Amino acid sequence: MALAAVLGAAIGSFLNVVIHRLPRGESLVHPRSRCPSCQTQIAGYDNLPVISWLVLRGRCRACGEPISPRYPAVELLTAVSFAAVAGARGVDEELIVLLPFTAVLIAVAGIDLDHRIVPNRIVVPAAVYGVAASALVRAGELPELLLAGAGAFMFLLLAALAYPGGMGMGDVKLAGVMGLYLGLSVLPALFIAFLAGTAVGVVRIAREGGEARKSGVPFAPFLALGGLVALLVGPELIDLYEDNFLS
Repeated sequence: MALAAVLGAAIGSFLNVVIHRLPRGESLVHPRSRCPSCQTQIAGYDNLPVISWLVLRGRCRACGEPISPRYPAVELLTAVSFAAVAGARGVDEELIVLLPFTAVLIAVAGIDLDHRIVPNRIVVPAAVYGVAASALVRAGELPELLLAGAGAFMFLLLAALAYPGGMGMGDVKLAGVMGLYLGLSVLPALFIAFLAGTAVGVVRIAREGGEARKSGVPFAPFLALGGLVALLVGPELIDLYEDNFLS
């Protein structure tokens, strides 16, 4: 799990680049990371996940301007998520499917929070990779995964058609991708997403009134939350439901 956490922190650093650059159509490779204020290239020793931000006290070494705490937060979230998934699901070959999916959820959530979009440049490759990787390491589950992906896609498509202001096609595609990775565990994932989204919406309406209805809330972060919970305890939640309501 420690190795998964270290890997997650490194991937989280890259996800910061993805979240910032991909919606702007910028290269994810060039140029190297720079200070958002003075544009000074960040040295390797100042680009260590989480650690460098703490050592520099959240400021650029060159100009002293604050660097958003969001950067170490994404790195830490990815590290914790990778370690948790490895701990919950075991260190085996399925991690080549589950860890990339974890990274996709975090990246999409960050982009949707900033830009209210779920980029095809992430969800389409994620769908292709999910099917291909699952065919290699869990071929016996592939029919269930494909059905779950199609079912989740259709469910959110109907929800989007019924309430077009509540979510977009990006959310619909993301739900389909989640099904391809989670299988039946996409059910508790969607339940948690709608529950969390509804709770936040109710709180915002109570605080802001009609303005909250007009601005809406990006839904991909709630889908990502549901997906992460399902990665950790999805099968257990399904068993709990079956034991209490279907037996």
